[in-house]
Amino acid sequence: MKFLIAGLGSIGKRHLHNLLELGERDILLYRTHKGALGEDNLEDFPVETELHTALAHKPDAVIISNPTSLHLDVAIPAAEAGCHILLEKPISHSMDQTEELQTAVHNGGGQVLVGYQFRFHPSLQIIRKLLSSNAIGQPLSVQAHWGEYLPGWHPWEDYRKGYSARKDLGGGVILTLSHPIDYLRWLLGKINLIWSFAGRSGEFELDVEDNAVIGLEFDSNAIGSLHLNYNQQPPVHRLEIVGSQGTIRWEYSDGSVMLYQAKSNEWETFPLRSNFVRNDMFRKEMAHFLDIVHNNVIPLCSLKDGIECLRLALAALQSAETGQLINPQINCNQIN
Repeated sequence: MKFLIAGLGSIGKRHLHNLLELGERDILLYRTHKGALGEDNLEDFPVETELHTALAHKPDAVIISNPTSLHLDVAIPAAEAGCHILLEKPISHSMDQTEELQTAVHNGGGQVLVGYQFRFHPSLQIIRKLLSSNAIGQPLSVQAHWGEYLPGWHPWEDYRKGYSARKDLGGGVILTLSHPIDYLRWLLGKINLIWSFAGRSGEFELDVEDNAVIGLEFDSNAIGSLHLNYNQQPPVHRLEIVGSQGTIRWEYSDGSVMLYQAKSNEWETFPLRSNFVRNDMFRKEMAHFLDIVHNNVIPLCSLKDGIECLRLALAALQSAETGQLINPQINCNQIN
């Protein structure tokens, strides 16, 4: 099998290294040479600087890890060529061309895995099983909080030049840190209504929002809140789900899942294995993608999932801009 990687920033290099660790060697790179990372350890791989030339090598699979606003410029031609695709999240910065991508995937016959790697976190997989087994009864409310310090992400580059900080590349905290929007859908189901407040602190000289609070109403009548920011030191990522018969808590820094059940009146801990590292999520994601490519299994996070997550993120941006409560299925307009 031949793999093409489009975009060799930090996530592109991570995918490359994981492919190699999983035994794949037939790898081609599509590069514009505009990224901030160096050329180290890439000399063994053929490089193309034009997409049509790269696709002429007839790759079986394409990993799309360029900036958000450029994703579909690669994804649509790759899908038309029949390639399987690992498409980094969010799938784009607007709903423009998402229908065109769906048509291209249908006509080309490949499958798309969207890169929401937290679906591969063992703690969130435990939480999903607990919810499925009715461990806390009916979920009633959820709170998720993810705060990061943007200048600390990539110390080797000016954070203001990265895609996360630039509107023209599809940045901003809501799109960039959209993982909880995806995993809350995955854990608790369809989201019907969204409101949000979002702003710029002014500290980082950005043209995108660096903090946001998002309110969610689920189809199950559960309600939720999600806080995202680029300002927090030290970083925090946590989740709490309150049910009619108990509570589930998770802290990323520790990794343990805490379960309280009213019937037992005590807490139970599901610890994360001691040797877990962040790359384990990405490696499992890549192993799943290889299973899609080699065995045609169904993607854990499909193109449909990716489109719905994008729709919800854009609805949050629209709500912050207009001050309105948004039904993402009805009146989510284009946000560019």
